[in-house]
Amino acid sequence: MDLPVSVGYKSLQKQTPKVNVYYPFVIGLANHQAELKINSTIVSTLNKTMIELGYHDSNLQEMVGEFEIKTNERNIFSLTLTVYSFTGGAHGMTIVKSLSFDVTTGKQYELKDLFKPDSDYVTALSSIIQQKIKDWEIQLLGEFTKIRPDQDFYLADHSLVIYFQLYEITPYVWGFPYFPIPILDIQDIIQPNGPLEKLLPF
Repeated sequence: MDLPVSVGYKSLQKQTPKVNVYYPFVIGLANHQAELKINSTIVSTLNKTMIELGYHDSNLQEMVGEFEIKTNERNIFSLTLTVYSFTGGAHGMTIVKSLSFDVTTGKQYELKDLFKPDSDYVTALSSIIQQKIKDWEIQLLGEFTKIRPDQDFYLADHSLVIYFQLYEITPYVWGFPYFPIPILDIQDIIQPNGPLEKLLPF
């Protein structure tokens, strides 16, 4: 059974300061413990992000949060949570957090879980991204050498999408640099029976 899971949403809204944050939750999973695990991880990740962006800060003027479901098939559930806050200054700040789960167990995947234990996935992915930075003529804040072993990612459209936060490698005007990498291009290093293999195009 690997049909899409049912997803609902909740919202946190306040007038002063203006807060309008939407977040998802999964419903009706066969494994109730997995459902609880996924939903509590979503809430705790959102809470940490909101606190990081000044939710309890007396200068907070506005906070907006939304989500996007990136993959919901073959027992893989991958999403992004985007939170924007304005506490004064020239512009606000935004953070994008992503979460990817196995809906049968509730396991949250880290980047390392997607690859064979002996594969040097950091070097392999960094090399692909380095080429894309060059091809797309992306302006960097400094020299790009490699991704973090726990770099932000999500799964979408038969691709692994690696991305960077604002200011992580580029100036603010570039926004969030996203690098989609087709799973077929890294097929030789992916974990057998892992999430990437499950999402390979038939």
